[in-house]
Amino acid sequence: MDQAAVFIDGGYLSSVLRQFGKPRIRYEQLARWACEGYKLYRVYYYDCPPYQSSVPSKEERERVKSAQSFFKALERLDRFVVRLGRLAYRGTDDDGNPVFVQKRVDLQLGLDIATLVTERRADLIVLISGDSDLIPAVEMARNRSVLVRLIHGPKGTYHQDLWDLVDERREITKDVLQALSADQDS
Repeated sequence: MDQAAVFIDGGYLSSVLRQFGKPRIRYEQLARWACEGYKLYRVYYYDCPPYQSSVPSKEERERVKSAQSFFKALERLDRFVVRLGRLAYRGTDDDGNPVFVQKRVDLQLGLDIATLVTERRADLIVLISGDSDLIPAVEMARNRSVLVRLIHGPKGTYHQDLWDLVDERREITKDVLQALSADQDS
């Protein structure tokens, strides 16, 4: 059976889940659903720990601890790899809210896709993201005869050029999330 590698942009997935009320999902089930029809090679999960100032508040420490626990739980799942970037503080917006920018995440994700494609480790790349920065990696995969499936949230959560470029698309809907729910009886 052909193999699939799943690449999850954690920030994107969290944003999509927020639109549905932040349901808790089973990530192993998400990976199986995402690569349906293929044998799972590996799941790569990319994210950044929450920002922590040089003199962290109690709330910042708790957020970081919670995120670390989540990342460790993912790493313990079979065939899951967690890759972490970092958040860089970029000042405040017009409303006085802090502005943070992810660093290293998109580049690492794109490099991992390129590596797997070059080494022919997967016949299908499953991308859970909406970021147009990944278009060069998707183009490389397709140019090397690797199929690319985009798992995306509702319209407006993904870049249209990315959606247009991929071979297959699947939308994360309320029904899909109910099937993947961690609160559902197995």
